[in-house]
This record gives sequence, structure tokens and C-alpha cells, in this order.
Amino acid sequence: MSLPRRLLAGLQTARVWIALGVLAPLGMLLVSGFMLYELRREMWARAEETSRNLLKVIETDIARNVEITDQALRGLIDKVQSPLIAAAPEAVRRMVLFDRVVTADGSGILVLFDEQGHGILNSRYPSGAGGSFADRDYFQVHRLSPDVGLYVSKPYQSRMSGAYTVAFSRRISKPDGSFGGVAVATLKLSHFTHILAKVDLGQDGSINLMRQDGIRIVRFPYDVRDVGTDISGGSNLRRVIVERNGSFTARAHRDGISRLVTFTQVGELPLFLSLGIGTEAIEAGWRARALMIGVMLLALFGVAVLLALLCGRELRRRSAVEAELGRLSMTDGLTGLPNRRRFDEALCRAEETAADAARPLALLIVDADHFKRFNDRYGHTVGDEILRGLGRCLSAAIHRPDDLLCRIGGEEFAVILPDTDADGAARVAGRLHDAVATLAVASADLPAGAVTVSIGLAVAACPGSRAELYRAADGALYAAKNGGRNRTCRAEMRPAAAHLRLVAGTGIAEAS
Repeated sequence: MSLPRRLLAGLQTARVWIALGVLAPLGMLLVSGFMLYELRREMWARAEETSRNLLKVIETDIARNVEITDQALRGLIDKVQSPLIAAAPEAVRRMVLFDRVVTADGSGILVLFDEQGHGILNSRYPSGAGGSFADRDYFQVHRLSPDVGLYVSKPYQSRMSGAYTVAFSRRISKPDGSFGGVAVATLKLSHFTHILAKVDLGQDGSINLMRQDGIRIVRFPYDVRDVGTDISGGSNLRRVIVERNGSFTARAHRDGISRLVTFTQVGELPLFLSLGIGTEAIEAGWRARALMIGVMLLALFGVAVLLALLCGRELRRRSAVEAELGRLSMTDGLTGLPNRRRFDEALCRAEETAADAARPLALLIVDADHFKRFNDRYGHTVGDEILRGLGRCLSAAIHRPDDLLCRIGGEEFAVILPDTDADGAARVAGRLHDAVATLAVASADLPAGAVTVSIGLAVAACPGSRAELYRAADGALYAAKNGGRNRTCRAEMRPAAAHLRLVAGTGIAEAS
């Protein structure tokens, strides 16, 4: 069989179809799983990009406000150190120092403190209001460290307004370089929450503004309990401080929610912004799609497997039917023995095997004696019963599994005896005669021994063609018929014509 035909035959087997029915949808599941994985990666990439863009907008806004505040502080210090302004009346100094541009934001106040921490000028409240502020961290830092520059304080509750506030301050130095006070610009935390509230981060989103030392200035959503808390012990903050900007996924210690955290430093300031988006929110859309696609694919997978199993079952049934038809095509319907077609194929294979192994091959042709008489006298029903009885008797006399008994037509049977010489074949023929002698047909009152057979025997030590062996056995059968029936006649395979003789005392005639 050619390779394409073998492949085609292989594809028609039930196992192949079942395997294809399982592997094909399984491949679809794998491809779809990879596509869903890529879709998830894209959603996370978009979430990171969105977070970076939002963080940049917030960082720019805060940095701009701090820069304006710092410019106001620098301008305030430059002006207050001018001898003309220092000598002017307080009302003039207030007008010059706290002009409209500086206080336009309206979110805090500008204050000048002397070296004892008393407010000598205030953009909103009377001078000296609130007493001494020497206890504030920004005052202590500037008094002890001349080179601090712009300082961002810890958040605190204002003594005058009661609002939570953060102070931006710079040191005021006297002409000799000694400490002369502090210039402070305050911003209410509500100013930051107003900026952060413009960003919609979903239910689990959060934004943090914190100092470099881990002191949280404000968190959104706003909770007063978060103001001024120290989060420096957390591993997340350490990563923020070290990397300065970037993103990572972590579970917050505060509420246990997993978030995609994107962070950056605010300009060159010792401030950091972090923006967190809940991973549930990021993957919500993806999970809905994955669930829908997964359910559909699993349903298709189940249908495909079911169809494959049904197809496999039908193929098995078809194979069983074809096998049965094949068996029936090789079986005689009356006796149940192999038929002429099976005989021809088996004899051909037996001759090839015997030739390859250089072993003898024997063939017996068995024919019922006077069968036409039985048919004419008792009818075809009895004739059929006689043939079935012959089939049973002959089968009982065949003992070796490789020997094959066939009905090759009418009342004629054949026995193929591989690896059997003439003596062995003669012994088998004797058993066949003995077995047939026991056949009785009750329906026709035929006693045992009423039915006899004639047998033609041929043995080929080196088999030639199937036709030669068969002709020799058939010729021996006719010799047995002509010699009086109920006997076996043996023919020897020779190139010249053979003649017959009866083997004395055995009932076997021999062709020589």
C-alpha cells in the first residue's frame, strides 16, 4: 500500500478522529489562552502608561505651585532685607511685601518670623498673632542649619485657622550671617486634596504625597488620620526613595489592597508622589472578557470532544460492520467454514511461506460420494444437512491451528496442511474418513457410515504454483472416485504426467 493510502487509511480510524477532536479544540484553548495573556499584558501596559501620565500632570501642578511659593518666599526675603522697606511703616511694608500676586492663590499665608519665633509680619492675621512659633520644625531646622534652603515641614494643624497645613520656609540671615528669622509660606492640605480629587482612580485608587523621610503629608482619598503618619518602615517607601521613579505591584500595609503603584519625585524637591490603581480595577474588564471567552471556548471544546467521540463510535461501528462483511465474504453461509475465496488466499500464502522456509505443503481435496443421489432422493434440505454434518465432522478431525478446512464449492471441501509431508497428510486423511464414518442424518434415516467421502492428496516438497498443487490434488480426487470412492488417492508432484496406484492395506491410492 502506498504511503498516501496508508495515511488516508490511518485517518479513518476511530482513535485518530477522537485524538483530532480533542487536540483541535485544545489547540484553540491554548491559542486563546495566549491571546488572553497578551490582552492582559496590554491592559497592564495601558494602566501603567495612564498612571504615568496622570502622575506627571499632578507632579507638574504641585511643582508649579511650590515653585510659585518659593519665588514668593525669595521675593519676600529680598524685600525685607532692603533698608528702605525695613525703615518704612508697617502698613507700607505690608502693602509692599504681601502684594496681590503673592497672595492670589488664597490657599495659605505668608509670615515673617524673627529670631525668637514671633510673627512680625503676616499676610492675613495681625502681627504677633499665635504667639511664638519657635517650636515648629521648620523654625528649629533653619536656626540650626544655615544651608537647608527651601524646607518642607511636617504637616500640622494651624493654631489660627485650625486647618491642617504644610509650611514651605527659608532662612533669613542678618548682614553678619547670623540667624535672623524665617520666612514661611503655608499651604492648606485642602489645596492638595483639591488637586488630587480631579483624578478618578476608581474605588481602590489612592494618591500619596510624602516627604523623603517617610512622613506622609496627605493621602487621597483624604482621611485626617493619615496626615503626618510615618511610613518610613515600609519596604514600598524604601523602593520609592531608592528608585526615584518607576512602578511596581504591591499590597498596601494600610488596607491590604493590591495596587499598581507608580511613583516619582516632585521636581528636585524632597517630596515624592505615588499613585496606586487597584489591580482588581485594572483586570476587571479583562476578567469579564476572559470569563466570557473561556466559557464559550469550553462549551465549544465540550461539543467538539462529544462530536469526536460520536464520530469515533460511528467509525468503530463501521469498522465492525466492515470486518463482519469481510468475514462473511470469506465464510460459507451453509457450513460456516471458510469459502473458496478464503481458500485461494490462504493457499497462496501457505505456498509462499513453504517456499521461503523450504518446508513441505500438503493439500487435501475432499468430495462427498454420491451426493447427487442424496439430493435427488431426499431433497435439498437433507442435502444441506449432510453438508453441514460433513463440515462438523471434518472440522473435528483437524487438530493443528495452522491447518485450514474450507468448503470450495458444492459438496467439495479442501484442507490446507502447512509443514506436512505425505505420511502426515495420509494420517489426516485417515482421520477425516473416520470422522465422516460417524455421520448420521436422522431426518432421512441415514445411519452412520451411509455418507462417505473421497479424498485427493497432493504434497509439494518445493511448492511451485498454487494451480499445480491444486490440479495434482484434484487429479488424485478423480482417481479416488474412479477407483471405487471412500478412499484417498495420493499424487506426487512431478514435471511428467503421474499415474495412480493403490497403497496396499491402507485404502490409499498413489500416483507415480
